[in-house]
Amino acid sequence: MLGEVKYEQGQYKEAGSFHKAALETYRKTLPKDDPTLAEIYQNIGAVHCSMANYPKALEFYEKSFKIREQALPSNHPDLACSYNNIGQVYNNMGDYSKALEFYEKSLKIREKALPPNHPELAISYNNIGGVYNNMGDYSKALEFYEKSHKIRENALPSNHPDLAISYNNIGQVYNNMGDYS
Repeated sequence: MLGEVKYEQGQYKEAGSFHKAALETYRKTLPKDDPTLAEIYQNIGAVHCSMANYPKALEFYEKSFKIREQALPSNHPDLACSYNNIGQVYNNMGDYSKALEFYEKSLKIREKALPPNHPELAISYNNIGGVYNNMGDYSKALEFYEKSHKIRENALPSNHPDLAISYNNIGQVYNNMGDYS
């Protein structure tokens, strides 16, 4: 809990310390494949990702994924979250083909497990759009950014910050294409 608060405050080293302390405590009392450990591994991975320590982030995200893969049904939203997190690390490292692979796995689960206007679907579409944008495939980027934006328009209040992100991403693609109209 304290680790999550420190993380949200941008105090990543402190967050990491709290998460690692929680991990040590839980390791003493829980089986090594308990889903609670998956959550803590995910939190530690997020800390490392935020600090741009991508190899460590990947290590902890993969530990979280392995537990979830064993403990949860194959279409569980937490597995989608794990795939998304791993995709994020690969995207940040510039390995766009790997990022796309994991983002698409996340999307596939979310499409099956969630209603069609769920904001987490918008996250998946947005992330895939970002990879295509990074790869210079602007038509594909625009396609996914627009899918994300449509969901956000329908699911979120008109003043939600994610809508601003959508407008910005779509504008960025048009800018990258040299379309300033």
